[in-house]
Amino acid sequence: MELIDVHGHLVSKAYEEDLEEVIERSEEALFSFICAGCDIASSQQVVELASKHPKAYAVVGVHPENIDSWDEGALLALKQLTQNPKVVGIGEIGLDYHYLQDMSAEEVEANKKKQKQIFTQQILLANQQNLPIVVHSRDAMGDTISLLQQTPPKVRSLLHCYSGSIESAKILMDMGFSFSFGGVTTFKNAKNVQEVVKNLPLERILLETDCPYLSPEPFRGKRNEPKNVVYVADAIAKLKNLTLEQVAAATTQNAKRLFAFLVKAL
Repeated sequence: MELIDVHGHLVSKAYEEDLEEVIERSEEALFSFICAGCDIASSQQVVELASKHPKAYAVVGVHPENIDSWDEGALLALKQLTQNPKVVGIGEIGLDYHYLQDMSAEEVEANKKKQKQIFTQQILLANQQNLPIVVHSRDAMGDTISLLQQTPPKVRSLLHCYSGSIESAKILMDMGFSFSFGGVTTFKNAKNVQEVVKNLPLERILLETDCPYLSPEPFRGKRNEPKNVVYVADAIAKLKNLTLEQVAAATTQNAKRLFAFLVKAL
């Protein structure tokens, strides 16, 4: 049974002591995984990691929480990284308004404006390179949808760790988006996410861990890793009254279809 974890952060300090063992456990389980960059440094690191491991791939980008690291050379650096054949997308990129509550009104407006500018530039880069984008949206779904309508991705793309409504999901599906779900799907109190999973067509669902964060039950509160993606698949199977094997087969094909380079590489 093959599974693909489409979003994780394996260059995190959480894996400093045993990264190779974590990757080995994933590969032994026949799982492939995509490592996401959050700034230029981590994007370079995920490309290096993916280049060393046959079942590892990378998406590169600057996360909205890291916009202060953006400079004139950032876009060129990302463009250069996309030349590596193990780079399958631009991400994670998007909008995040969660930590703006302590700012003044002027600071909030300036921050949102800068986030949108950097998000837009990275979408345009993805379009130039014919790559999907991997979108992060936190407390910003309205603006995320609006910006994506103004600057739509050229190819089918992904909302990662989706926590929005089914109504927003329908709008995004019409734009060609799919959605990945992680450990939150297994939480008893995650009713909204579970309802969205129930109502989404299986062909628009992908699996992720967002490791080292958001470990699924029964590992909640502990460090997450790619092999745990099977627990997410199992939770989705139960929510949709399917077998684990059906969800594994469908979500793996969905990932291969969305990340076109991954289709060629596997």
